[in-house]
Amino acid sequence: MALARSLLFAALFYSATLIWVLAGLVASLMGRGPTLAVVLNWVAVHRWLAEHVLGITSQVEGAIPPGPQLIAVKHQSMYETLEMVRLTNLPVIVMKKELADIPLFGFMTRRYGVIPVERSAGAKALRTLVADGQRAIASGRPVIIYPEGTRVRPGETPPLRSGFAALYRVLGLPVVPVAMDSGRLWGGGIVKRRGTVHFVVGETIPPGLKRDEVEARVHAAINALELGPEARP
Repeated sequence: MALARSLLFAALFYSATLIWVLAGLVASLMGRGPTLAVVLNWVAVHRWLAEHVLGITSQVEGAIPPGPQLIAVKHQSMYETLEMVRLTNLPVIVMKKELADIPLFGFMTRRYGVIPVERSAGAKALRTLVADGQRAIASGRPVIIYPEGTRVRPGETPPLRSGFAALYRVLGLPVVPVAMDSGRLWGGGIVKRRGTVHFVVGETIPPGLKRDEVEARVHAAINALELGPEARP
């Protein structure tokens, strides 16, 4: 049954995604407002399909405060990349450049508001990341970053990538760390399992800390569900 539900979800979601991308291209001609409305609608479709087809729901512990901030999120699957858009009300998203270069979809993401990162470009990528980040906060929207740089398996706690520290230093924003455990249900394979994805919002970390300190605090907070109850804020 899990395989059948997963195949049905994939057929429905990716078909809907094509329709929403085309709708978004039309909406983008009318300005950012209609584009953002299309994105919110697409995210709502994903949420509905995840719950009613896959049997996957979300449970959030804590609250993400409103306003401009850097939101650092654990990354284990595609699930949280869309669910966090809903939970944080249309943030600017730091994503790998390959996704932002996908025909049509990439155009939509750039119209929505993303910060594409070319992970192999070294110092040049960091300079671009910072410049794009400064433009993002000028819009008054929060910025989401997955500071581990890529999806990881449940139980893995890799060090943070350098891009997080660069954004934190230059943007001067507080950091809201978010732990979550989607990888238990929504791994890298086709089959998705029923259950609840837990999101734990950590204590807000102020701007201006030294790199070692902020990285240690963020690393512990986003891995709170991996490291056990003693790591919880």
